[in-house]
Order: sequence, then structure tokens, then C-alpha cells
Amino acid sequence: QVQLVESGGGLVQPGASLRLSCAASGFTFPNYGMGWYRQAPGKERELVATITGTGGGTNYVDSVKGRFTISRDNAKNTVYLQMNSLKPEDTAVYYCKAFGRGSWGQGTQVTVSS
Repeated sequence: QVQLVESGGGLVQPGASLRLSCAASGFTFPNYGMGWYRQAPGKERELVATITGTGGGTNYVDSVKGRFTISRDNAKNTVYLQMNSLKPEDTAVYYCKAFGRGSWGQGTQVTVSS
């Protein structure tokens, strides 16, 4: 079955960087666009970044444009989210998802605080 395992979160100070990883299995990874979502306490889950199956197309929510970069390695069945210039408002649990597949991983916590 579909399995998504996120990792790379942590507690960092404002302005720092983190790189999240999502290891996927149970489906033909290159055939699916992928997305990174985040959910802050008391808020709805928000789509942050997307990438096409080939990696040739990406999109970002306005609040992270210029700071976050989504990428993928289809040989490793892994999608990444490079997060630079982190802000306290980026604090959330981050999840990856394959579009068209219903499964979610357990998420990885990102906390940005001084």
C-alpha cells in the first residue's frame, strides 16, 4: 500500500534553513505529482508546494515563494522541501502527499522560534 514517511523537521531559529524529505513507496512514484502541505495548530491544512511527476513543473503558495524549493529524485522515490529564511509563521506539521492517492504520512514538525 501507499506509504509516505516524512523527516527532517526540527526546532530552528528565525532565518535558519531546513530540508524536509519524504520517502514514498507502494506506487509508481514518477507517475504522480507530489505536494507538501502544512498544518499549524488551530488552522486548516494548507498546500505549500507542488511538483509534477517529472519534476519539470513546480508551484508555491505566495507566502513561501522565493524561500522554499520543492524537488524530487525519482530514482530514490523521494521528494524534498528546502526551506530557507524560515519565519515563526512557518511553524507547522509538514506532510507530503501524492496527488490522486489518498494516503498521508505521519508528518514532521517544524518549529521556528527564537
